Amino acid sequence: MAKLNPPSVGAVQVQVRVKRQFSRRHGGAWKVAYADFMTAMMALFLVLWMMNASKAVKASVTGYFHDPRGYTQKLGAGPSNSNEGLMVHRDNVADVKRQLQQALERMPEFKTIRENVLFSVTGEGLRIELLETEQGMFFVSGGPAPTVAGERLLHTLASELGTMPNRLVVEGHTDARPFRNARPEAGYGNWELAVERGNAARRLLHSYGIRPDQIAEVRGFADQRPLDGAAPEDSRNRRVSIVVRFGQ
Repeated sequence: MAKLNPPSVGAVQVQVRVKRQFSRRHGGAWKVAYADFMTAMMALFLVLWMMNASKAVKASVTGYFHDPRGYTQKLGAGPSNSNEGLMVHRDNVADVKRQLQQALERMPEFKTIRENVLFSVTGEGLRIELLETEQGMFFVSGGPAPTVAGERLLHTLASELGTMPNRLVVEGHTDARPFRNARPEAGYGNWELAVERGNAARRLLHSYGIRPDQIAEVRGFADQRPLDGAAPEDSRNRRVSIVVRFGQ
């Protein structure tokens, strides 16, 4: 019976080399399939997100894909323009309100002032009211100087509002309690305090990011437009209001 000769060492090495080359060539095929699967899942999540998005978000996405350059210029965005925020209008005011609230909630001290910051939507725009306490929450009681809490809050608001193309109105309000020895024709009274607080808030807003041309008006109403007409001497009637006017 013929005796088979064992394979030579060189043949074994050739076989091993072939197996290793085969393994390196085909071992990564699963990665391609996995990448395709993850891409499909991402597309699915995007579709589900768009189905549940608000009308304002859908309009923004649609406008961007129809004309990316023109749409970003319409919003005041882009690398050559500092206005990177959405223009506030009636269709997206709820989203902007939520954005501002989230920015304020990141302030460490916001828990203590939450009840004194009031958001509302009027025919003119989004109104942000900074309501005073008896001791003075945002401004020193009886004067136009801001407190530390007031300055920090205006800083946060300016950082957000300064990115938007909308124009702003700043208002000063007081309660109905008169200043001692003040008369309509003489002395320092509620009219002076309302105007000076509005201007103090305007100066701080400019210092922290509001553009020079973004303020449309500074108004002083004294006690003529109380927040609570049934309690004209309530300290919450003393307030500074910032109105984000609706854009076109």
